Formats: sequence, C-alpha cells, structure tokens
Amino acid sequence: LRVAGGLVAVVAGVLTGVLELLLATLRVAGQLIGVSVLVAVGANIALGWFAHQAVGRRWSVALPAVPWFLLMAVAAVRTSEGDLLLAGDNWVGLVMIVAGAMTFAVMGFRQILAPPPSPLG
Repeated sequence: LRVAGGLVAVVAGVLTGVLELLLATLRVAGQLIGVSVLVAVGANIALGWFAHQAVGRRWSVALPAVPWFLLMAVAAVRTSEGDLLLAGDNWVGLVMIVAGAMTFAVMGFRQILAPPPSPLG
C-alpha cells in the first residue's frame, strides 16, 4: 500500500503541475488572474500531506515535489520550434513557481522537524 500511495503521489504531482500550467495563462477581460497560484499552494499542501500519510516517511514530500519541479523546469525552456509554456513576462507563472516551491519546502521542513511518533500511539 505504501508503494501504491507513493505512485499516486507522483502521478498527482504531475497532474496538478499540468493543471497549474494550464491555469497560468487564464485571463478574465484580457487580464491575467492568479488562480493557478492558489491552486499550486492548495494542491501542494494536499500532496505533501497525502504523501506523508500514504508512505509514512518524512522524505515522502519529495515524491510529488520532484516531478512537479521537473515539469515546471521543462515548461520554462523554449523548444527548438520556439514554443514556450511558461514565459518570463507572465507574472502568474513566476509567482506560481515560487509559491509552489515554497509550499513544498515548508511541507518538507515541517515533516522533517516533527517529533517522532510515540510508541504508545
């Protein structure tokens, strides 16, 4: 069950990253809105919590975080055709990356510093 939970956390990290990238370009009346930032923070908190609960290890926050970071890095690189998923002039995308990364960092920091569970429960 721990392996299955870890796989679900990895897949969920990829799926939420794709959703956040799609929402990073969302506009209302021609103006970018920051809904992907809120999704990034909320989803990354939920993913960090789920990974820890499912796997039961303090390092488990890395399971959704690593594919999320890789996806964001790939999205910021221009292809040979000139395509770019996350442009540097998109403030929402930049804030989303910073907020998402900080959320994973805080979740990992909290899990590492948490006291070990007592043997009595």
